[in-house]
Amino acid sequence: MGATDGHGHDGVHQRRPQHLVQSRHSQRHELPRLRRLLIRRRRPPPPPFPILLPQIKSAPSYQFLNCKQDLASWGYWCTSQIMGYTGINYSSPTLASAISNLVPAFTFILALIFRMEKLALRSSSSLAKIIGTIVSISGAFVVTLYKGLPIVLTPSPSISLQQQPPQSKSNWVLGGLFLTTEYILVPMWYIVQAKIMKEYPAELTVVFFYNLCVSVLAAIVGVIAEPNMSAWRIRFDISLASILCSGIFGSFLSNAVHTWVVRIRGPVYVAMFKPLSIVIAVAMGIILLGDALYLGSIVGATIISIGFYTVMWGKAKEEMGEGCEIGDLESSSDGKVPLLQSYRTQKMARKVEVNENRMPKLYPVTEISDEYSHG
Repeated sequence: MGATDGHGHDGVHQRRPQHLVQSRHSQRHELPRLRRLLIRRRRPPPPPFPILLPQIKSAPSYQFLNCKQDLASWGYWCTSQIMGYTGINYSSPTLASAISNLVPAFTFILALIFRMEKLALRSSSSLAKIIGTIVSISGAFVVTLYKGLPIVLTPSPSISLQQQPPQSKSNWVLGGLFLTTEYILVPMWYIVQAKIMKEYPAELTVVFFYNLCVSVLAAIVGVIAEPNMSAWRIRFDISLASILCSGIFGSFLSNAVHTWVVRIRGPVYVAMFKPLSIVIAVAMGIILLGDALYLGSIVGATIISIGFYTVMWGKAKEEMGEGCEIGDLESSSDGKVPLLQSYRTQKMARKVEVNENRMPKLYPVTEISDEYSHG
């Protein structure tokens, strides 16, 4: 009995090392396969310019079908441009530049109405956004309406922006009405754009269909307004170069960047760069066109810069406060580049979500070896 028990006991001890050898052998074969599986799941590196030209993101088809109901609202921009050119024809570019400075204020009011922006009068971030918006608009009015003493005089070129063509019609009331309508439609387009990007976050796809719809609408209006076909003849001169530059930089690249920033930061963030564009236009006019530099341009540019950075400080502080409330792991140094940080955070969140959905359930090798050993 004892020998038999001892023999049986020895048999058990002889079988258990075999199971251990088999588990170690399977572990050596499973680990390389697991490593290859994880390497296969990795995605290729992002493109070198993900900020300017983001990749077309895949979205469910039902989101695109729901986005189709907003196609009619894409005519806002086309309608606003037609009204803007008509308003300039009835008034002057000076009045158009002055009224365009109200775009940040209109956008801020509409964002509050549609609850895209938060306003707390006791919060320093909200006060900074309000004060910065008012200061920036005031600086834009100074640049537009106040010229002042000349600081730097340059010889006037043959083509100058100051030389306005003779106008056959002059009605400042009607022109101001058209221009005001234009710069109310522009903030409304920003709001609609934010809604579209929330449903279908694919910038290049949205910009493509936007340009397609606007081209069709503009062609219909253009043929009605100018029935003479000789006026549509393409001439290889400066007009063709201006059309190409306007289409590439003004329509495609500008709209792609605006759409991406609207999705990341909202419509108010985009509208706050409108007064800053006046400063850039003044600088480009001095450098490229030889325009004179006046005191009003310097004072207005300084005021615009102060207001712009005040709003940016308020936005950064508001985002840092929201991050602390929801328990984000972002540090205080992330507030230096809030736009890029938010883009990286959203991109990493999408990657984790996709990997969790695609990754099959894997069991540790140690559990398999334990089952073999106890079996």
